[in-house]
Amino acid sequence: MRYVAVGDSFTEGMGDEPGDGSVRGWADLVAAGLAAAGEPVQYANLAVRGLLLEPIVTGQLDAALALSPAPDLVTLNGGGNDLMRPGRDEDRLVQLVERAVRRCREAGVRLVLLSGADPTARLPLGAVVHRRGVGLTARLAERAGVLFVDVFNDAELHRPEYWSSDRLHLGPAGHRRVAGLVLAALGHPAAAHVVAPGPVVGRSLRVEAGYYREHVLPWLLRRIARRSSSAGRTGKQLEWVEVGSGVRERDLRR
Repeated sequence: MRYVAVGDSFTEGMGDEPGDGSVRGWADLVAAGLAAAGEPVQYANLAVRGLLLEPIVTGQLDAALALSPAPDLVTLNGGGNDLMRPGRDEDRLVQLVERAVRRCREAGVRLVLLSGADPTARLPLGAVVHRRGVGLTARLAERAGVLFVDVFNDAELHRPEYWSSDRLHLGPAGHRRVAGLVLAALGHPAAAHVVAPGPVVGRSLRVEAGYYREHVLPWLLRRIARRSSSAGRTGKQLEWVEVGSGVRERDLRR
């Protein structure tokens, strides 16, 4: 099995940092889960944080399909960054996904399409972004002949225990749950991870001020400067790696 993941920060694994300076994430855990099922796995992850959907389904997907040997399985997610910006064109986003579906079908590669998790309950202007996400997710689910994993509407992931401190990216528990959803969709016996409810944390003025200073303001400054978090970055694993050296099977069981 040769599995390559393409996408943005969701697929790169932001929010799931084991503490050694690396970024893990659900796609790494899916590769580990496939290997744990007894199947030799080679894995690559071309995802780059901050990317819009178009460069994901053009340059990034093209690079994935050009890997040698060719991949057997591709997971694709994108569009979340588009939904957070003014002037998004939902029809254009759907057309880009359809292009990706055609490219994989023509290449004889199995494609798994994912919607991103829904972070909007605790984000500024979250209701607006939520409406956009609902519409796009519904249209992606209509793609015939493609395995679709609806992470956006997973009710369990709406709980704050699954999210990192920036409220935009999943934390380790969230990535672990998404990995279980994907593995189950692929027919592997993996239960989606569930965590116990944590203590209720009040959103005091001090807490909110700290959140806006640490997370919202830097994001706004990047938007004003028209500078993406993807600038200067490449995918985290550009070539095939044998699962067991670059990905740890034991991480799936934590």
